[in-house]
Amino acid sequence: EIPEVERVTLANGMQLFLLEDHELPLISVSARIRVGSIYEPADKIGLAVITGAVMRTGGTVSKTGDKIDEQLERIAASVETGIGLNSGYASVSVLKKDIDTGLAILADVLMNPAFREDKIELAKIRHRSAIARRNDNVRGIASREFDKLIYGSDSVYARHTEYATIDNISRDDMVAFHKKFFGPNKMMLGVWGDFDTKEMIKKIEEAFKGWEKVDMDLPPAPEVQYEFRPTVNVIRKDDINQTNIYLGHIGGLKSNPDYFALILMNRVLGSGFTSRLFRNVRSRKGLAYSVFGNYSANYDFLGVFYVGCQTKSEATVQAIRAMVEEVKKMTEGEVTDEELALAKESYLNSFVFNFDTKDEIVRRLMTYEYFGYPPDFLEKTKENIEKVTQKDVLRVARKHLRPDKIQILAAGRPQDFDESLSVLGLVREIDITIPAPKE
Repeated sequence: EIPEVERVTLANGMQLFLLEDHELPLISVSARIRVGSIYEPADKIGLAVITGAVMRTGGTVSKTGDKIDEQLERIAASVETGIGLNSGYASVSVLKKDIDTGLAILADVLMNPAFREDKIELAKIRHRSAIARRNDNVRGIASREFDKLIYGSDSVYARHTEYATIDNISRDDMVAFHKKFFGPNKMMLGVWGDFDTKEMIKKIEEAFKGWEKVDMDLPPAPEVQYEFRPTVNVIRKDDINQTNIYLGHIGGLKSNPDYFALILMNRVLGSGFTSRLFRNVRSRKGLAYSVFGNYSANYDFLGVFYVGCQTKSEATVQAIRAMVEEVKKMTEGEVTDEELALAKESYLNSFVFNFDTKDEIVRRLMTYEYFGYPPDFLEKTKENIEKVTQKDVLRVARKHLRPDKIQILAAGRPQDFDESLSVLGLVREIDITIPAPKE
């Protein structure tokens, strides 16, 4: 039985999601804020994530971040903040007896961040270090550059920090970004743990009193413009003896009526030990150390369909052909009774774990509300998956998979490949050189 989450909207526009749980004397609070790196200017990529970090590390007008650390340590509590692609978060986890202190710190951090210059510089140093190391991991390189192929290198969904964009960020930028995007009417607050709901509402109202509403007129998430086309791309990495391969095209949205059948199509094709990719490309043909696939669907922008593997250099083209062949087969005939049953079983067996903790229940409801999905979306997903037939899987595979217009990316040593990638089409070499920082 799923516990009922109480929903309340305060006078200042803040939406509350409350779920009592008296098993342990603990209370957790999680905020979701309508902000994201999708709103930062192209010449200041990194502004959102650094703002989100320094809101916490830089302390507030009345307390340094170090003082807050000491205060939290004394009561064995934690307060965290951050900003991701399309939402921000903040949280506090605290013993029941210290909830007033925890809420007061959380509210102070959200309402009155000081953005101290020393902590800004420390955050910038961390990001510069990450930029310097970003080509160390070949799987990370391949994943990053494949996203650029799909979304475009300048897209908010694929772009990344450079030394120049970090250098362009000032404290004034962070203050302005916070002022524009942080307000009670742009925030959801989920609370679960050992409390009385009416009392907790009063405590939250008290903690955030005086916080002014902000302008809610935000543009929607940028639409993805995608043109289906076959491409062949290589990233030269001479210091490795294997190839990391990604191939695919644009994916979908969770709101698409085909989403439920696509979940099962994905499980048959590329998810787990029973998938066709694992059985045929890895086990039967022995062409890959690891093989994976996913038809990803997001809440508010198109996901990515990709399959990929890690293989020895001398099997690169063979592995690419084998994976493309598996994608093609999905569009040519129905999956077997056994494949569909296994796919449904694996999804339905894991379904119960969506409800095993209170925080999952509250956070999921907040996510659905944030992106405009019905609160029973998960239950409806289960119902619809149970109804999917073999014909449905074939129909969505034919509609959404384009094996003739797949983008291919191989990262490795081209001189060691079994055949030249040019047998697959015109090859473009991707330059991953990191632009040097200014002196």
